[in-house]
Order: sequence, then structure tokens, then C-alpha cells
Amino acid sequence: MNGFVIFAVNASAWVAAGVVIGWSYARRPWRTMLAPGIFTTLRDWDNRDFYERVLRVRAWKDALPEAGTWFGGISKRTLPGHADGGLQRFVAESLRAERVHLAHVLSVVVTMSWTRGWWLLVSIAFAVAVNLPCVVVARYNRVRLAHLA
Repeated sequence: MNGFVIFAVNASAWVAAGVVIGWSYARRPWRTMLAPGIFTTLRDWDNRDFYERVLRVRAWKDALPEAGTWFGGISKRTLPGHADGGLQRFVAESLRAERVHLAHVLSVVVTMSWTRGWWLLVSIAFAVAVNLPCVVVARYNRVRLAHLA
């Protein structure tokens, strides 16, 4: 395959994977998202100081798109009201966002079936570059609210 075809096929696969993953996670009730898993459990190094001083997340987090509402979820730009589940719902939605973006990174495995050489490196770099900032913000939100929820 030439470079343009590989790029087009990979771009289509990434968009399709993002839609399928986002849609499937949005179908789950938010309360099922409350329990963190092996990859989403907050660790000792997950603290506000790390996110705010080392990663400087407050300086760039608002530049990221908010796609939480695309398939029926809630926006994480503001805290939901008490009637909508309040802080507990916000934490669940942050966990949902983290899981969606981690799953999207893992979907690079699909592109490995037809992508070779440096295009594979481009695909992996794209997966990390697009999803890692979203995972960082989702974790940061949970760290900020861990003592409140």
C-alpha cells in the first residue's frame, strides 16, 4: 500500500474505533463506572501537585475538546447538579472518559494488521498523542475530587 492509502485507512479506522468505543461506553449506566479497575486505580503519585506542577494540566486542559455529551453522557466542564448525581456522577464520568481513551489507545492493535514500518510508529504516536492528554485530565479531575465524592 502506498502512504496515502495507509494514512486514509488508518484515519478511517481511528475515527470508527473512536465512535464505536465512545458509543459503547456511553450505553453503560454511569453508576457502573464508579469502581476503578486495574489501570484506572489512582496511585500514590496521583496527586494534585504532580498534575498541576509537573504536568501543568491547568494551563492546557481547557483546550481539549469535550466529547462526553456526544453519545448521551454529561459534560465534565462543570460539576453536575445534585439531581444528576453530583460529585459521584462527575467521578464516574471521569472514569468513563479515562476508560474510553485507554481503549482507544489499545485499538492501535487493529491497525497493526495492515500497517508496517514507520507508518506503524506514526499510528502508535497518534494514538498516544490524541488520547494521553485526555487520560491525564480525567485522572486529574478524579484526584481533585477523591476526598469529596
